[in-house]
Amino acid sequence: MPIVAQSTETTDWVSRYADEVIAESERRAPGKPVVVASGLSPSGPIHLGNLREVMTPHLVADEIRRRGHQVRHVLSWDDYDRYRKVPAGVAGVDKSWEEHIGKPLTSVPAPAGSAYPNWAEHFKAAMVESLAAMGVEYEGISQTAQYTSGTYREQVLFAMRHRGDIDAVLAQYRTKKAPAKKSQKPVDEAELEAAEGSGAAGEDDGSGSGAGYFPYKPYCGACEKDLTTVTAYDDESTELSYVCQCGHTETVKLSEFNRGKLVWKVDWPMRWAYEGVIFEPSGVDHSSPGSSFQVGGQIVGIFGGEQPIGPMYAFVGISGMAKMSSSKGGVPTPADALQIMEPQLLRWLYARRRPNQSFKIAFDQEIQRLYDEWDKLETKVADGSALPADAAAHSRAVRTAAGELPRTPRPLPYRTLASVADITAGAEDQTLRILSELDPANPLASLDEARPRLDRAEAWINSQVPADQRTVVRAEPDAELLASLDEQGRESLRLLLDGLDSHWSLDGLTHLVYGVPKVQAGFSADATPKELPPEIKGAQRSFFALLYRLLVSRDTGPRLPTLLLAVGAERVRKLLGA
Repeated sequence: MPIVAQSTETTDWVSRYADEVIAESERRAPGKPVVVASGLSPSGPIHLGNLREVMTPHLVADEIRRRGHQVRHVLSWDDYDRYRKVPAGVAGVDKSWEEHIGKPLTSVPAPAGSAYPNWAEHFKAAMVESLAAMGVEYEGISQTAQYTSGTYREQVLFAMRHRGDIDAVLAQYRTKKAPAKKSQKPVDEAELEAAEGSGAAGEDDGSGSGAGYFPYKPYCGACEKDLTTVTAYDDESTELSYVCQCGHTETVKLSEFNRGKLVWKVDWPMRWAYEGVIFEPSGVDHSSPGSSFQVGGQIVGIFGGEQPIGPMYAFVGISGMAKMSSSKGGVPTPADALQIMEPQLLRWLYARRRPNQSFKIAFDQEIQRLYDEWDKLETKVADGSALPADAAAHSRAVRTAAGELPRTPRPLPYRTLASVADITAGAEDQTLRILSELDPANPLASLDEARPRLDRAEAWINSQVPADQRTVVRAEPDAELLASLDEQGRESLRLLLDGLDSHWSLDGLTHLVYGVPKVQAGFSADATPKELPPEIKGAQRSFFALLYRLLVSRDTGPRLPTLLLAVGAERVRKLLGA
């Protein structure tokens, strides 16, 4: 199939990579499906930094599918990696799990109370569910299954026969001191944690054996750990002997033995060649000189393959992370993000930034601004005024080649939904009353019309807003404050109360609360900022602070129009001294 021409002026980064990948696939494997790849190690919670490892090739693969090409997105679950450490803050896990360090992840017990048979399956499950919710199509491959079934037997034997060639490549880097990494300002503290956990495995290259270099490491037949050293290997008979730190020794025939794996710096390029991977990104930690992606580019040739096109992807930061890490012990996962935002928004955050650009995912108040930005983009896409790259990112967020993702029928502003959820504490009858009054000409008939966005906003309020920041409407008027008001203050409340009935909608109340200080200063309520003196803004701020103190006993709170609707006209009159 011919390449679809694209104009660089009107395309986004995904389209440009798709052009390159299609051309490279036709050169390497004409007539075969395009292969892109990701790798995830379920060594603990799979976080939002790791998600970039999947989303980058997913978006490219999806663009290629949209053009009518066949694509395989191979997602390797590196569940045959060694268990390296006990992650902090995981429910049902304590220090006793340290005894399993060195075993394959699939041989480590799942956290206490888990429904899954082992550690790897427990942490894979949440990611599998999140990827399904996000519309990510992939072919999952368990590396435990691949190695223990003997699928890679020929590749293992080949690597052992060519261990001298592999060692020669690795030796070039062992003797070089890697240059100091360039200092980069981190997105925030969460980004650093994401960096530490990124990548499929450690940078093991198999060196250190006194009997020579061996790119294969067996798991011990006694303790199940990889604390083993290969002491001898015969190419003809494939007999391999090893000794383990636990004291166990064993001689096996590698042509029949399936309890071990190639070391990481050999395993990864072997898979590139085995799967015919054309495109696979890598994190910053895998892209420095001497690291696995760079070294793999030379080792893959020994296996008869070529290195994939592989952009380096930058870290993903989290705003509002400090609050979460204290209780959870780690960075948030895609499942955490999908509790407070719709899949479209999360897809958009990854689609709109080039892989080498850092970005933040908001768990704090910033999520409201992100949703405002998203809603403005939706409006621009609908009326045809969005820039081409922005329209492309939007398209990739809301649909895949398989179709459009489920969406909220009436996408009301997220900040409004959050304010209503805050004030009503989730009471559905009150929530429906308020939301149906936002636009009296087109009232909401059912809360289902506002879902799932409403559910996400409620989840954000309940999980991310501390109790002392929640909005509590006064039960009784603040008689002392009302009695202390001067004539101007009392007049401002009269003007507001007189206009309530005729302005009882979100837009109407917005016009009313901003208009009262204008009218008091002798201007029309419709006067624009250009027609008003600067001091009007100060008068508006003072008026808003007065209303907040009378309604919620604080100087700030949810947007006033939403707050007034939520409190209800009768109660507003009571609290404002009518």
